Amino acid sequence: MDAEPGGEPLAVDGDSPESAVRRMIAVDAMGGDHAPAEIVAGAIAAARDLRVRVALTGRPGQLRPLLARLPAAADVYIEAAEESVAMHEGALASWRRPRSSIAVACQLVRRGQAGAVVSAGSTGAIVATAKLRLRLLAGVTRPALAVVLPTQPTPTLLIDAGAIADPKPELFVQFAQLGVAYAEIAFGIAEPRVGLLTIGSEPGKGNKLAKRAHELLDTDQPHGGMPMSFAGNVEGSDLLAGKVDVIVTDGFTGNVALKTLEGTARFAADQLREVLGGSRAARVGALLQRRGLRELGERFDAETYGGAALLGLEGTVVIAHGAVRARGAAAACRLAAELTERHITERIKERLSPSRGGHFLRRAERGATGTNPVGGR
Repeated sequence: MDAEPGGEPLAVDGDSPESAVRRMIAVDAMGGDHAPAEIVAGAIAAARDLRVRVALTGRPGQLRPLLARLPAAADVYIEAAEESVAMHEGALASWRRPRSSIAVACQLVRRGQAGAVVSAGSTGAIVATAKLRLRLLAGVTRPALAVVLPTQPTPTLLIDAGAIADPKPELFVQFAQLGVAYAEIAFGIAEPRVGLLTIGSEPGKGNKLAKRAHELLDTDQPHGGMPMSFAGNVEGSDLLAGKVDVIVTDGFTGNVALKTLEGTARFAADQLREVLGGSRAARVGALLQRRGLRELGERFDAETYGGAALLGLEGTVVIAHGAVRARGAAAACRLAAELTERHITERIKERLSPSRGGHFLRRAERGATGTNPVGGR
């Protein structure tokens, strides 16, 4: 083991103490429909393949037998947390269970012992716990959930996907800044294009919230940070069109849009399997195209992308899908490690400097409402 439970991560192989912290991921082993077995298996795979250290937070009595049955991983240890948050529980659980597995994971980051948190638990509980346990970055008034959409040639980022159901329009600018920082770091896009999700491409389309958000995003020097490349409005039919790199919306709309895409993808996959198995000719054709079909399936598989990133906090938080299996848990750890290694929090600080956006931040903090997260997981 490279670290003892509750102790400081040790620097090995020439790592600096700071690098050792970045390479430590706190994994909520009790969160998710298939926890803890699938989560532990994915965390061990990540530790082995990515050369990261993993702290599993959860009940030692359940985790030790799982570790004993799986391939040995010297960089995985257990941090005791006797409580857990059920999938049906929401934001209030963060107050009722201060020693839950997700709370302990966040506390490891807060104490500087880990650089990122991964959980497949209830989205509402994770967002509330992370906000309570981790400090907001300078210049950020509310965190936001960023989800990757499988567009070509580069992915598209949807933000907010469920952290704030009813934000004020000023926060849309902050969401855009968070999304731009993510797209620069994760996708290598020099000047990400930002689009506002509403009911029409014309600037005047949408409700009062969307219209005011469009006005704020369309300024040459938006309040709250560095200039952005705002491409205007996009519609629901543009979510997978790749017209922009970052799509900004409120958490309610974003969560509905995301769940709609997930349901549509499942329906299309089921229909495709039915058609391909309907005749001998179709089965032969599917066999000949198996590589392309496999690649298509991976593009639309939620476990390929690791989950949603909760941006704007002192520490990276990745929320995996509630039904995640070992492969998806490992992908979530991979995403957390990549964002941490590429200094996503530092990039956000650059884009949302208090000296740049003091006026915006004061307005947003006075006016921001509707902090209840949406989405069941």
